[in-house]
Amino acid sequence: MGSRLPPMPRISEIVKLYRLSATKKLSQNFLLDMNVCHKFVNCISVTKGSHICEVGPGPGGITRALLESDAEKVHVIEKDKRFLPPLEALRAASGGRLDVHLGDAKYFDMHSLFPPYCARPWQKMTPKVNIVGNLPFNVSLGLLLKWLEQISKKSGPWQLGRVPLTLTFQHEVAERILADVDSEHRCRLSIMSQYLCKIKYRYHIPGKVFVPAPKVHAAVLYIEPLNTPLIDQPFSLVEKVVSTIFHYRQKHIKRGAQDLFPPIMSNLVDDFFKISRVDPTKQSFRLSMEEWRELCHAYEQLCLLNPGLIDYNYREPRAKHMLTTSPLVRTSNLNELQ
Repeated sequence: MGSRLPPMPRISEIVKLYRLSATKKLSQNFLLDMNVCHKFVNCISVTKGSHICEVGPGPGGITRALLESDAEKVHVIEKDKRFLPPLEALRAASGGRLDVHLGDAKYFDMHSLFPPYCARPWQKMTPKVNIVGNLPFNVSLGLLLKWLEQISKKSGPWQLGRVPLTLTFQHEVAERILADVDSEHRCRLSIMSQYLCKIKYRYHIPGKVFVPAPKVHAAVLYIEPLNTPLIDQPFSLVEKVVSTIFHYRQKHIKRGAQDLFPPIMSNLVDDFFKISRVDPTKQSFRLSMEEWRELCHAYEQLCLLNPGLIDYNYREPRAKHMLTTSPLVRTSNLNELQ
């Protein structure tokens, strides 16, 4: 450990002192055992000069472990104002190394927390910046998808370079994020995560370690943006293609692909597979990343030939009616794509 804090009450005592309890509505589960918190911090690449942002610190167990590491600066973003008193006590004991921010991480400008000198070119080594957190299970997916979109656009904290994340997830969700081809867990989340990032399974956290103990277990994942995405298309296009085709997981992918096009352009479904050269009788979870890349490329080509197609959403109640009167070019001339 790099730094030492002055003697302080144990986290469990702080919870009692401030009469803190987990809120079921916010899906809160605390890590109070400092051995567990130190284990979490030990799997983060914390070196001298590191700047770290922790999301959802709660009573501050992981925060305290971070302050006892070599981190130069720690920022915490907490939505629940009940935790401000214990976090402020940690801030006062940190010697200026901890800043506490009240807010929702989903809307917080994390980029503003880090000094410009932390930036590294995208193709070089990762910057000395980390985003970490024991995320509430009910918000982890929304936050991850938001951060993945920012990674794809190199926006938010990823303006500084390939900033890694170390996060807890419900174990079932972690399995879905990591799932490989043919896995029963492979889904939209697998593709959206893996085409942008290298993901490593760090370790398992049994549910009994949390307070209160949930009925499920957790896992810690390390997520590092890739130098080059495996699918070179806008995030919104990739998400549209992947989510639409996975909607019919057990059926042939041709069934899902039909929903990418309005009924008056159904002839483009066959073109979609001719351009991509992907077998339309496969199932979505059996597709390789290369096949997903080709499907996204084919859809981009058809959208270029048919202005407005990219905005079509079969789930919208008025979608069919709107597109029967739209100025879309219903072309299937593959020669135009050569």
